[in-house]
Amino acid sequence: MTSVYLETLLETKSKTNNYFSKPKLHFFTPMISIARKELQQFFNSLSGYITIILFLLVNGLYLFVLRESNILDFGYATLDKFFDLAPWIFIFLIPALAMRSFSDEYKTGTFEILQTRPLTNWQIVLGKYVAILSVVLIALLPTLLYVYTIHSLSAAGNIDTGGITGSYLGLIFLAAVFASVGTWCSGLTSNAVIAFLSGAFACLLLYFGCNAISKLPVFSGIADYYIEMLGIDFHYRSMSRGVVDTRDLIYFLSIIFLFLFATQKNLTKNNSQR
Repeated sequence: MTSVYLETLLETKSKTNNYFSKPKLHFFTPMISIARKELQQFFNSLSGYITIILFLLVNGLYLFVLRESNILDFGYATLDKFFDLAPWIFIFLIPALAMRSFSDEYKTGTFEILQTRPLTNWQIVLGKYVAILSVVLIALLPTLLYVYTIHSLSAAGNIDTGGITGSYLGLIFLAAVFASVGTWCSGLTSNAVIAFLSGAFACLLLYFGCNAISKLPVFSGIADYYIEMLGIDFHYRSMSRGVVDTRDLIYFLSIIFLFLFATQKNLTKNNSQR
């Protein structure tokens, strides 16, 4: 009797634990499945590997081959040139990664099939977003060799660790913002080329637009600083100094949420019209 009671008690406890653990996993499990599917599609073709190789090749040529930007001849152990170039590459690279995330679903008609599954729009959006951001992070990993290189070549053996760490953190947040923008643009059209062009233009505008507007003579000495603060470039450069400010984090997270929320609303609108 005692053994039967213990088995019943353990079974009841197990069911109770599963009951309370399921809601925690219910949201993230489908999202991770979508992200895994997107990553498999990306790396099952040569285009995925070619994209990452091109990113590393452009950086390598710019930093170690070209005479005007060669850090080996620069005389200082710094990666400032890499962190100045990376945003430009991201402006075109990340929209290229994100352009097919929803546009191909619309074009091939698989979006309707996706909607029939027990998935929320937030799970679909976040799953595709995480996949895009994961590819960018994978592309960034080999660039850590640049840090080892300049540390090895440094005469004093010292580098600005705080500045490099802040710059990498800024690059990650910058990639996260561009990925949210690219996801939103892909959800607006069934044409992947239009999604890429609009995504690249939106990223370019968000990164440089406010800085360019703030330099207009009409805003000089009046609101130029506050207008510049609205741009991504201002907060990226702030983090590149090695100081992680709460205001910069809130800014990046707010922009990311804004575009993901807009993407989710757009999917809800499209679903109601179909």
